[in-house]
Formats: sequence, C-alpha cells, structure tokens
Amino acid sequence: MSDFVFRINPNIIIGSYTVSRLGQQVKEWGTRYFVVMDPILREVKLADKILQALNENKIESVTYSDLSDGTSTKAVSRALRLAREAHVHGVIAIGGMKAMTIGRAVAAYYNEIHDFYTFVGGAQTNAQPIACICVPTTYRFPFIFTTDLPLSDSRNHQVRFMKIQPNVCKLALVDPNLMLTLTDNQKATLSLELLNTAIEAYISQKANFFSDMFVEKAAEILSYAFNSSPSLEISTPEEVLLAQAGAMVSMASSTSSLGMTTLLAIGINARYHIKKPLVASMVLPFAMEDAAKFKAGHLEKLAHLIGAATTEQTGDEAIQSFIDFVRQRITTANLPTRLKDTKLTIEQLATVIDDIKDTDIMNQLPRSMTADDLFDFIKQAY
Repeated sequence: MSDFVFRINPNIIIGSYTVSRLGQQVKEWGTRYFVVMDPILREVKLADKILQALNENKIESVTYSDLSDGTSTKAVSRALRLAREAHVHGVIAIGGMKAMTIGRAVAAYYNEIHDFYTFVGGAQTNAQPIACICVPTTYRFPFIFTTDLPLSDSRNHQVRFMKIQPNVCKLALVDPNLMLTLTDNQKATLSLELLNTAIEAYISQKANFFSDMFVEKAAEILSYAFNSSPSLEISTPEEVLLAQAGAMVSMASSTSSLGMTTLLAIGINARYHIKKPLVASMVLPFAMEDAAKFKAGHLEKLAHLIGAATTEQTGDEAIQSFIDFVRQRITTANLPTRLKDTKLTIEQLATVIDDIKDTDIMNQLPRSMTADDLFDFIKQAY
C-alpha cells in the first residue's frame, strides 16, 4: 500500500442559511471579488440575497453570469479577461459544476502572464492562484477539492483535464437552502449521479481507508434520503441529507478517484452538450453490472448500507437487488434508460472514447480497460 497523505484544505462549512454569512467568511482573502453565478439564482430571487450578504460586509463584487458556453475554454478565457479588468482579490463561484469550474479556472490562471491557451496546450501553472470560494447549489461537486479541471476545448470540442495548483479552493460553503430550487427531474438525476460518484470512489484502484470511511457514511445518509427516515430520531430534511452526503462523497473522490461513468459523462457533455447527470444516471446500472464481476464485495456492502438489500440477502442476490433499486429509481423518475435515448450514434460515442482513453482516470478504474473494452461497455449501455 502506498503512503496516505492528506492535507486539511479547504475550510468546509455545511448548514442551512450559511450563505447569509458569506461576506464574513471571505474577508480573510480580500474585499473585491469576481462572482461567477448561475443565472438561475436571479430567476428564483436568490442572487440579490447573496450579493446583499457581501455588501453588508463591505465586500465589493463584480458579477458574471454568462454560462451559456458551459465549461468551455472560450468561456474561461472570457471570464478570465473580465476578472483581470476588474482587478479582483478573489473569486466566488456560486452554482453547479459550470460555475464551480469557471470560478476555479479564473482563480488558478488569474496571475499567469502567458496566454490561457498555452495552458490548454499542456503548459503547467507557475503563478500563485487567487482565492476561490465555492458555493455549490447542487448535491455533487467532486472536483473542487482536487487539482483536476475538466474543460471542453472550444477549438475541437474535446475534453481536457487540466492540472491547476493545489488548494485553489479556500472555502467550500454548502447551504442546502440553495438546493431547494432544483426540479424533481434535477433531484433525480443529481442524486443518481451522486450515488455513482460514491460507487466509483469506493471501487477505484486508488481507494483507501479514508475515502472508504467517507463513502460508507455517505451511503448511510443517502439511505435516509432515498428511503425516508427509518427512525423518528432522524428528521433531517431530504435536501440537507443530500448536501451532507454530497460533501462526503466529494471528499472521498478527491482522495480516491472518479471512474468510467463520470469520464463518459464528461466526454459526452464536452462533445455533444448532453447534461452530465443525465448520462451518469443512464450508464450507472450497466457500470454496476460490470463492477460486480471485479468488486462484488464492495457493491454488496454498499447495497446494505444504502438500504437496497435486506439483511438476509447476500452475494449476487444483494448486488442484483442494488442494481434493481437503481433501475427502479430511474423508472420512477421517468428518465431515459439507454444511451441511444440521447439520439447519439455509436459512431459519435466512439469519438468520445478516443477523447477520454488517455486520461489519468483510466488508470484508476477498478479493472484495467483499453479503448476496445470501453467500446464494448458502451455497446451494452447503448
């Protein structure tokens, strides 16, 4: 076993109404911020409350809400230029993965003197980043604790996993109240994607006692969120449970690794702009069937922790019950069940495999996989 090294960073705050103290929390890193904000927060009347929390603490802000280009290099380049023109001290990213990714990218490259596309081409960062404060509005945010930055190259629509400085995110502030605006469809796909991330971190070759601890506790919390509380002593609202589980799973994946389903979801999103949680929810049952051949013990344990299998069910029976549990949630939410439902062709998916086959995540999968193995898996999920 390789040495386990863990540094306590960033600060993590989880709780209802914690965003109202955002202004107090960010003073440590500056008084002028570039705020990358999901535009949906204006539609649901939350943006003004968040900005007010900054204004009351004399924190100046420049708001950026143009996320129409997603997590593309074009979007990052534009946001980076505007942040530099505003001469900010740090970045506050509020929203889903788009906002988190663009915010971290701006913070990472703000002080670099070279053109941004120099780094897209493979150059390593040299300058110190400015502080990034991440305020997620969805249940999952796996990359904010890592040095990985997945972007879509605007020149060819190929996914790029760029490496940024460690500790770019100085504070992760998780307020479950910001997640109350999610639709039922969004809740369904995001919770399934969260479960997928937990499974990936648990069965990865890079998994360790620390990541296992977080996944197992997250699975217990998810069981309450998925199945309703089995005890009157647990009365925590669903969105709070999912937010807590999301923070734990994100920590687990940062010390372990993401896996095949996430990699496919990111690659498909970069090429064809299909939402990552939707792709993950479709692929998850097939990935579980594949993992059962190599990590049966891990899946069996999660099946019991999540409440998908009874205490009497063991081995293959428990795992099949777990897979059936996931498929039932997909059916209940009326979500598509196969990749062909996205209208993508096999040929288009083969292009995605070419995009992702040489990424670092491929080396952390629970079993060694070639591009041909990945294509065989795609055909099963298609």
